[in-house]
Amino acid sequence: MENAASRLAEVEANIARVCKPARREPREITLIAVSKTHPSDKILPLLEAGHRVFGENRVQEAQEKWPALTERFPDTELHLIGQLQSNKADDAVAMFDCIHALDRMSLVKALAKAMDKAGKRVPCFVQVNIGDEDQKGGCPINELPDFLAKVRDADIPIAGLMCLPPADIEPAPFFALLAKLAQDNGVEGLSMGMSGDYETAVQLGATHVRVGTALFGARG
Repeated sequence: MENAASRLAEVEANIARVCKPARREPREITLIAVSKTHPSDKILPLLEAGHRVFGENRVQEAQEKWPALTERFPDTELHLIGQLQSNKADDAVAMFDCIHALDRMSLVKALAKAMDKAGKRVPCFVQVNIGDEDQKGGCPINELPDFLAKVRDADIPIAGLMCLPPADIEPAPFFALLAKLAQDNGVEGLSMGMSGDYETAVQLGATHVRVGTALFGARG
């Protein structure tokens, strides 16, 4: 508990520190604790320390872990931050409060259908392939305006844009590009930055940072 609380306090302090020169308020940034692959007994100390926003990569893993935890902490907010298969759209809509990797038309159609069936609208971040990498998901930059229009036509609430910059390259230019794309397309939220670069992301406008290792330690 003490270790989890101190790690949480350190990350929150780092966010507050970089907010000052950026003339931002720490409350503008949502810290998503990435709990993927971590068991409930590792998550519980963070919940007990008062944190309530968590991110999972896989629908099935979240279904196994979170019902018992959210029963104890009903104000918890769950974000799906990994790639979503279209055939899991119903489960994702039922389970999550926000989805971070909307990146293709087949998924738009599946999520819109699932939301209609469930009678609820789940905000989604549109993932942008910011580094134009073949192996990564995400909407190509030149197709973004058209894709956002189709997401809006499907009555899916757009939470913002999300990206995963190329590995082992300075992320700042990619974060700055995502911020510009959001501005150009009238979108407010920016899901960008992880344990190694969340401070840079906050300086460049991130509204949501996805932090795992800095909160939970290295995975075993």
